[in-house]
Amino acid sequence: MNHRNTTLLSAQEIAHYQAKENSLKDRVVMVTGAGSGIGKSAAIAYATAGATIILAGRTVEKLESVYDQIIEAGGKEPLIYPVNFEGATEDDFNELANQIDQQFGRLDGLLLNAGILGQRTPLAKYRQDVWDKVFRVNVSSQHLLTKALMPILEASENASVIFTTSGVGRVGRAFWGAYAVSKFAVEGMAQTWAAETEGLNSVRINCINPGATSTQMRATAFPAENPESIASPEDIMPAYLYLMGSASSGVNGQSIDAQIK
Repeated sequence: MNHRNTTLLSAQEIAHYQAKENSLKDRVVMVTGAGSGIGKSAAIAYATAGATIILAGRTVEKLESVYDQIIEAGGKEPLIYPVNFEGATEDDFNELANQIDQQFGRLDGLLLNAGILGQRTPLAKYRQDVWDKVFRVNVSSQHLLTKALMPILEASENASVIFTTSGVGRVGRAFWGAYAVSKFAVEGMAQTWAAETEGLNSVRINCINPGATSTQMRATAFPAENPESIASPEDIMPAYLYLMGSASSGVNGQSIDAQIK
């Protein structure tokens, strides 16, 4: 993947990155899949760093719970935007972009965290309806949302877009089906978009691989795994703060790991 003339921190430095206090002050950041897991932790971490958060997700009750936690911690009042990434249309995403534009005039950060697992089964037995749903949520909606938001991202002086990838989206692995293939697609989409925004110094686009993290999706994929044996969402926030903040302002077109291998 291409990159600008800024030195990317080492994997060790990223995993242990410590954001300065109020490092995201006055920034407006949208987090998808913000109701639980990594998205929830990222929304809270970004709010703690001073950002105004737009909480996007499917379940209003979960988004409201995150909203309350941010307020109780003294963060700026977030916005809640319910969206179903399986059924949302291009018009829905354009309307979301219009609302953000009217309220803020720009968007400084976008974490594309929403995703679904689909089936863990051989490709030869994969259900087409599940395949289509996974690609709708994990790929097509990511494109449509980013496409709709790009004009207001370009209005920011230093916007960061973070796509969520996976180890199985870099090297194919048996029985990961549409999820793995969709993450290969996300890597390709991020690389292509990063190349296209290379001349736009105000927008950078990167991927982050959270690694083995204790989430509901991980529990579904590995039901016998002890969740305490792997990282919590809070443990991997240094990488998310690094990519969203000014310390990575020249980094574009990279795919990084949130955890040290």
